[in-house]
Amino acid sequence: MSEQGTRIRPADHPEPVVLYVTHYCGYCMMAKALLERLDVPYRSIDVTTDPAARAELVERTGRRTVPQIFIHGRSIGGYQELHELHARGALAAMVASAAS
Repeated sequence: MSEQGTRIRPADHPEPVVLYVTHYCGYCMMAKALLERLDVPYRSIDVTTDPAARAELVERTGRRTVPQIFIHGRSIGGYQELHELHARGALAAMVASAAS
């Protein structure tokens, strides 16, 4: 399953952004810090000690690495992709748009 285009059901998570993280992941911390700095509401799903959440992550993305970030249910990848969207000025518009 391709990580790009993977969707989660937005109704499951009312926040526009959902992150799968571990508590020891530096890129996860940077992703959360960027979203907090931009006042973007998000839900963080910690897969550190939750095998069911980790299995959900793998099922939805085909990957075990974190962070895995979804905007309105669509996978955008990890921290680098999040940062690139912000640097291009596209992140705010994606967060503001309704799920497509």
